[in-house]
Amino acid sequence: MEQSIHRCQSRQVKPSSPLIVHHDITAVLPPLCCGNIGFYATLAQYANVVIDCNCRYNKRQKDTHRYTIADTHGQLQLTIPIEKPLKGSKSSWNDVNISTHGAWWNVHRVALESAYGRTPFFEYYIDRFKPFLSAHNEGENLMKLIRYLDQTIREILLLDNIVTYDTDNISGNIKDYRNDTFSDIATVEYYQLRKAQLGFISNLSILDLIFNMGPESPLILKKIIS
Repeated sequence: MEQSIHRCQSRQVKPSSPLIVHHDITAVLPPLCCGNIGFYATLAQYANVVIDCNCRYNKRQKDTHRYTIADTHGQLQLTIPIEKPLKGSKSSWNDVNISTHGAWWNVHRVALESAYGRTPFFEYYIDRFKPFLSAHNEGENLMKLIRYLDQTIREILLLDNIVTYDTDNISGNIKDYRNDTFSDIATVEYYQLRKAQLGFISNLSILDLIFNMGPESPLILKKIIS
């Protein structure tokens, strides 16, 4: 996992993704676990992106370590349990570690299998997420896991933005999204396995789009951006 993160951080090739519309503005985003579709539609628009893992820890920001999928009954929130950081009010999200409470990775794996096991692209992509869905150690850093997930997702979506994970060297024009919920996006419907029973559910975790639409996922993001 660490080698993959290092590869992502060191890459400085000029981005060529057709989804990029802002080449001279740096987007600053919050760290999100398997962020919603709005998050990745926003990220995809910028050639340069900073995901600020060093922003102030706030226990009320549950979306940092929680994501929403659609299971057989509708929306389901899956949460990675965390340990309270030792530095208290001076802590950043980089200081937050994962708890192994309830073997949560098994809960997430079973939930994803139940929700998406019959989708067209689940079997094709699920192996990419195996390190996330395997056993974890007490005290493992949350941001390291989120960086791994973000890189994996961007590789699947063919997003070649230059992405870094701290704000130390930001300069030039900046668009700050750190307080955004990424809910104010155009609703573009796509195939969902249970759409007939549940209706279309918008802006779920990007995993919903990936497992349902596979290689066509960037086309949906492009429609949202447009």
